[in-house]
Amino acid sequence: MQKYVTRRLLLAIPTLIGLTLMIFAIMRVLPGDPLVAYLDPNQMVAMSEEQLAAIRKDHGLDRPLVVQYADWMGDVLNGSFGNAMFGAKAPVINTIKNRGVTSAEIGIIAVAISWIIGLPVGIISAIRPGSFLDMFTSFTTVLFLAIPGFWLALLIVLATVTYWGYVPPRVGVPLWEDPWNHFQIVIFPATVMGVAMAAIIARMARSSLFEVLREDYVRTARSKGMRESITIVRHALPNALMPVLTLSGVMLGFALGGSVAVEVAFQTPGLGRSMSDAAILRDMTTVQSLVLVYGIVFVLANLLVDLLYGWIDPRIRLG
Repeated sequence: MQKYVTRRLLLAIPTLIGLTLMIFAIMRVLPGDPLVAYLDPNQMVAMSEEQLAAIRKDHGLDRPLVVQYADWMGDVLNGSFGNAMFGAKAPVINTIKNRGVTSAEIGIIAVAISWIIGLPVGIISAIRPGSFLDMFTSFTTVLFLAIPGFWLALLIVLATVTYWGYVPPRVGVPLWEDPWNHFQIVIFPATVMGVAMAAIIARMARSSLFEVLREDYVRTARSKGMRESITIVRHALPNALMPVLTLSGVMLGFALGGSVAVEVAFQTPGLGRSMSDAAILRDMTTVQSLVLVYGIVFVLANLLVDLLYGWIDPRIRLG
């Protein structure tokens, strides 16, 4: 198991390096003056060449791309993730610390909700295919797959404000200072994301378990007189959960990274909203570093899934 873990960790290193190169290149792939990504075109027209040159020098845009990438990597490695371009020009790590916990809580709660709702629905549908319950759950899951998360979030905000006069808190409060206020901040975006992911989990669980229940070893267990519940729990379900686990890892990375649209709709003080605010302000340094944080979360989530695979199925870590 130790060799398997070491191998997976070593494979994650070139993935992260490639990720940083991709992000850096995409942020600078636009043709023309790089200041276009930082300033409004009307501002650029009103400025003199000396002013534009000073801004380029202030943000390091006058240096070669290799040097700019090295500077950014230096900021990432020292833990600051660079400085914001506007306002107090504080290190981006401050935003990650202050708002990252909220997004992480939303992501974890959303994945938990997706399993609590989606897994039982998928199992019931697979056990009784073609029944009314199966058709109803299939229709419901497709419906929630089709509904955009930000639209559902806006409907919830509209309903709570119009019918109950309730407005969720907008200012982030640590969990240990005001648990109830903090719960109100995270529960609505987590529920919206969790319900959407539950539909995906239900579809995948149904498809996977439906196939496993028709395997030879399941028919053998049934022919020996084993109870159906024991056959499903001990033999079918562990194998059927493998693709569900993979999908959950991907969704965990997405959820932990933060759903920008949902957080903006609820005005949640998380990383997704920070990304939106930075993009509106054309703070490309903050956007670049937050995208890297999202990428790191995805890589770590998939690494966690690989390690869980090796723990659940010893044949994988021997491969």
